[in-house]
Amino acid sequence: MKPVPWVSVGAAGDARAGVLHLAGHEVRTPTFMPVGTQAAIRTVSPLHLETTGSQIVLANTYHLSQRPGEDVVKKAGGLHAFSGIKLPILTDSGGFQVFSLDKKEVTEEGVTFTYEVDGQRTFLSPERSMEIQQDLGSDIAMVFDECLPFGADRSYAQASVGRTTRWERRSKAAHTRPDQSLFGIIQGGFWGDLRKRSAEEIQEIGFDGIAIGGLSVGEGHRAMCDVLDDTLPHVNKTQARYLMGVGRPIDLVEGVARGIDMFDCVLPTRHARSGVVYTTTGRIRLTDARFRKDMFPVDTDCRCYTCSNFTRAYLHHLLRVDEVLGSTLATIHNLHWFATFMDKMRNSILEGSFESFRRRVHEIYPEDTSAKPVASYPAIGQGQGVKRSTNPSSAGPNKAGPKKASPAKTPMGSRSNGPAPKPPFKGRK
Repeated sequence: MKPVPWVSVGAAGDARAGVLHLAGHEVRTPTFMPVGTQAAIRTVSPLHLETTGSQIVLANTYHLSQRPGEDVVKKAGGLHAFSGIKLPILTDSGGFQVFSLDKKEVTEEGVTFTYEVDGQRTFLSPERSMEIQQDLGSDIAMVFDECLPFGADRSYAQASVGRTTRWERRSKAAHTRPDQSLFGIIQGGFWGDLRKRSAEEIQEIGFDGIAIGGLSVGEGHRAMCDVLDDTLPHVNKTQARYLMGVGRPIDLVEGVARGIDMFDCVLPTRHARSGVVYTTTGRIRLTDARFRKDMFPVDTDCRCYTCSNFTRAYLHHLLRVDEVLGSTLATIHNLHWFATFMDKMRNSILEGSFESFRRRVHEIYPEDTSAKPVASYPAIGQGQGVKRSTNPSSAGPNKAGPKKASPAKTPMGSRSNGPAPKPPFKGRK
């Protein structure tokens, strides 16, 4: 196993700025990873991907093992050669996708499920996940774990934590590729003691980095913050910390405030394809009629390829006539915006202005507070272990959301986002 050297270069409270040395690249953290499920960022070529400032991307083990199959990718020379993506690549284990399926059978050996495309019965285990990821040749592989559904009761969560620990031991034993790093994943649902137990057991196994799993399943922003507050005090501060499936601006800044270094989410790309783009003054929907004659760039403060060459009116036109170039240009902008957002956050840590940056994010990007489960399980309070009000303002200076900002609200849909919401226009015409 090849270690992942993460080096701290500055801090502001628990927020950290660092450098992750990976595959000949220096990845500045905190960082956001675009999701390329099928070894591609949808509608964007690797050539344009490099112009966005993105530093590392995520590909999906579950989907790539089914189509085209890891044997095809291995024959091509691995994901980098197959896809033409020169940036470092992280592959998830497939666990999140498998456990979101309705028809599955979980045993100590692994999970049997029906593939959603062709109905084929498939088996995935820690050993099989490691085999696939090693054939894919990603720079970072993730262990195979059990992702608890939103609403699972405590007795099931307790059993699941033990099963996840055993599966992660098997994952490490099966992982033999020396040029590929392996991250462990902490689970435990919404109970602080189970999160602590999982953190201790997973770190005892020994991995190159640590991920926080089991979130972005509909719990809402404040419950997410509670879980991080319960978990991170028990996580090694010398390794990279990865919060899986989270990507709304308010979630990113609150994750960083608690010591997270890496994030991934489909949100920037999925929203872009529906015409929703992010700007320094708020989120806007370019398909709205008010942009039909708007000759400003998407964001007057942005220097991405899209904003340097095209107007809101042009993107409005492309998106309204379903021209794929509209999705491409909107995606390029969103990826650039998120990369720049993370760079600005990093600089604020180094310059001592993180709390001011944090307040500004709360003001511009407040979110809906309602919890919306991904799966049809009971809501929080009907089996879940959330035990306090979760108001960030009551958590102390390092854990709190900004005192004068709008209340922190939900990150719902980070992994399985529904249709993009239609917010009020806050930008300039």
